[in-house]
Formats: sequence, C-alpha cells, structure tokens
Amino acid sequence: MVNPKGVRRGTRYMFARPFRKHGIEHMSTYLRVYKVGDIVDIKGNGAFQKGMPHKVYHGKTGRVFNVTPHGIGVIVNKRVRGRIIAKKINIRVEHLNHSKSRESFLRRIKENREKLAEAKAKGIRICLKRQPKGPREGHFVSLIDNEPQLVEIGRAHV
Repeated sequence: MVNPKGVRRGTRYMFARPFRKHGIEHMSTYLRVYKVGDIVDIKGNGAFQKGMPHKVYHGKTGRVFNVTPHGIGVIVNKRVRGRIIAKKINIRVEHLNHSKSRESFLRRIKENREKLAEAKAKGIRICLKRQPKGPREGHFVSLIDNEPQLVEIGRAHV
C-alpha cells in the first residue's frame, strides 16, 4: 500500500486521541448549546466515527447555520484550486467546539464602551482605534562597567 486513496488517509496523528484522553466522552460535550450564527471550531474526534468531518475541515472555523437533535450544520470556507467555496457540512457535536476567536473582539467592544462613557462624563474626545506599536525609545548605552562583548559568527550546523 504505497499510496492509499481512503477517506482517512494521512490522519494517523490528526484523529488520534491525546495521551491519557481515551475513554468515554464527558457529558459537557453533549450539553453544550449551539445556536444559529455561533462561530465553531471543527476538530475531528477519532473516538467517534459517526458524523465525523472530512480531514480537509479539521482545524477550520465555521458558522452554524442549522441545529438538529444529533448534528450541527456548519458553513466552512474551503479552498479548491484558485477559489474559496463556502461549503455546508453536517457534523456531530463531538467534533465541534465553540471558537474563542471572537472573545477578544467582544472584550474590546466592552472596554471601548466603558472608555467612551468615561470620556463623555469628563467631556473629552477619545480615540478608540487600535494603534500600532511604535518604534522603541532611543537611549544611550554606557560603557562604564559594561565591557563590549566580542560576538563570533560560527559555522552553521548541518
């Protein structure tokens, strides 16, 4: 078997369970609430073959468009040659997690609202846009009690 063509080809480590994480799934996995519009991360769980996503969707993030008693419908972007296609796939809850990618954004919105309310109370204008980190401040290096060090460039290990 030089080049197998199976659906799960090349997934030896992808769908393998982590060390000491074998056994039955926790109830919290099944009790999580998914609503239409939620952002979810797809991570195939090798212990459950039913409703498992194809390996190309492993590690992708999508948006929930349908919720059924056993599965969740997710819209995921898939790159096919030169274009990106929005694919609708149905996955069981064992292979999904709520995405944390939006938490920092929501936290920033909350902080900005607080800053804006505080600025309005003081009667000042404030810029809430994120600013890029500028260059570091200039400084002088003292040679007193600070001997210069000779840096030798060695041969790279092959």
